[in-house]
Amino acid sequence: MIHKLCNNINNISITTLLLSIFFLGCSSSESQDKIRDNTLLDSGTSWQWQLQGTINTGYDVDVYDIDLFDSNKTLISSLHDEGKIVICYFSGGSYEEWRDDNSSFPPEVLGNDLDGWAGEKWLDIRSDILKPIMQARLDLAVEKGCDGVEPDNMDGYTNNTGFALSAQDQIDYNIFIATQAKNRNLLVGLKNDLDQIAELEPYFDFSLNEQCHYYNECSKLQPFVDANKAVFNAEYAQKYVDNTNGARDLLCADARAQGLRTLVLPLALDDSFRFSCE
Repeated sequence: MIHKLCNNINNISITTLLLSIFFLGCSSSESQDKIRDNTLLDSGTSWQWQLQGTINTGYDVDVYDIDLFDSNKTLISSLHDEGKIVICYFSGGSYEEWRDDNSSFPPEVLGNDLDGWAGEKWLDIRSDILKPIMQARLDLAVEKGCDGVEPDNMDGYTNNTGFALSAQDQIDYNIFIATQAKNRNLLVGLKNDLDQIAELEPYFDFSLNEQCHYYNECSKLQPFVDANKAVFNAEYAQKYVDNTNGARDLLCADARAQGLRTLVLPLALDDSFRFSCE
């Protein structure tokens, strides 16, 4: 379209040309305005979640959730060009030894290993030492062009972290992360932490839950559903992958009835398969 405008520049006024260029950018601008007003991540928002491997950008969805550190600006920009909202994953509650900023974490904030996740340790979320580290991660999200963030491991107080974390410690930390994200005009999602949803929902733009169907916990997500905020849900159980005795069919019917956006995915989140209930 710009090429045609340039070819016909002599036949149109400067004013018309400027208006044409302005309207070329309207779709993107309006989309960004809606993101900031949280009118896009509602209960009808579709999504894809991939944290490992070459990102498959071919899904017809509204949101891509990808790794903050492993995703470059070019990828994020290309997703924006396709009209996607980009959410960037990082761990807010654990140390990962392979991350670029691993040297920022002093030994005193590192707790027990995360069960089943090599090289990952729980963090002492009570420590002010973590604040500038997490703020730097949010700054990185802004620098790369992420529209929002998905901080993981935000329920350490329910786990064997090695620290005497209280429920209030967790609420305070999660609100800190959410507030810092909002200060940077980033959308922010609450990851799991089901028992604190009632207190935390007002601070977060969407919820991302793992296996609420498998553990029969989906009703706890109702505050987000009632607020018409997107509830993204991932299920990993083999019975859903294989659709054993129609398990996935039943899962999807239940997800739709509850207003959840459910995907059946590999635990590695590497796009080796994907079954959508959407």
